[in-house]
Amino acid sequence: MLRNSMRRPFKALAVSFMALTLGSASLSAAEPEDVVAKVGDAVITEADIAFAAQDLGQELQRFPPAQWRQLLLDVMIDMELLALAAKNDGLDQDPDFKKQLEFLELRALRNAYLGQKINGSISDDDVKAAYDKEFADFEGPEEINARHILVENKAAAEALITELDGGADFAELAKEKSTGPSGPNGGDLGFFAKGQMVPPFEAAAFALEPGTYTKEPVETQFGWHVIKVEDKRRQEKPALETVEANLRQQLARELYEARMIELKDEYAVEILDEQLANAEGEKPAAE
Repeated sequence: MLRNSMRRPFKALAVSFMALTLGSASLSAAEPEDVVAKVGDAVITEADIAFAAQDLGQELQRFPPAQWRQLLLDVMIDMELLALAAKNDGLDQDPDFKKQLEFLELRALRNAYLGQKINGSISDDDVKAAYDKEFADFEGPEEINARHILVENKAAAEALITELDGGADFAELAKEKSTGPSGPNGGDLGFFAKGQMVPPFEAAAFALEPGTYTKEPVETQFGWHVIKVEDKRRQEKPALETVEANLRQQLARELYEARMIELKDEYAVEILDEQLANAEGEKPAAE
């Protein structure tokens, strides 16, 4: 039953086979060419199992790690047996199979080039340089740190403002009177930028200077608010670690596009199908 479940199509994942914990044995001691099993004259090596792990990575997560090695070997044995049967039946000489094999080789070569010459050529220094350039003049959106007291009606909110005018502490009033979830925390909403609060609340809050509160109650669908702004600041630029993946993708895309232009200049590309040729000519120019 396990074997059958492993034969469904899988999404390829970048699973490092040497990092898998398979039983008590550590794979770090295994060499890629070490032979694990034989099927007829064919051999199954550690490298073969590693490729299977990459292909079946997501499906492996459904099973305990201690079972992974055996499952991968089962899959490889099944594949070798079926491949031998296919060759014995002459399927390897079938024209459609040969076309499929050509396509798979073409795709594998494409992926190898992208991995080694495009993605693999982008260094940490390249990413850091792109980060420095991207965020050299970064000025984040304004954020404010605010508190609020939420009550059910306007009269109650006006009474609160009167108390504040008389010197009452905003946080203590919030703890005592606010019906909102932030009440026990003194009405503290933390820092937030525009677009995170409902419009009437946002408009009133961003109009305040630090240390001031609304002199008129603010109505929203939640009730009536008295708002105080404690501080204002600009968002800091994101840390390199948080944008590194996006920067690498951006650099890879730029490198890919530049390399494709070079390759099209180097090798003639002729589209013989008239309809497809016309569609290619109507493509918008890349920005």
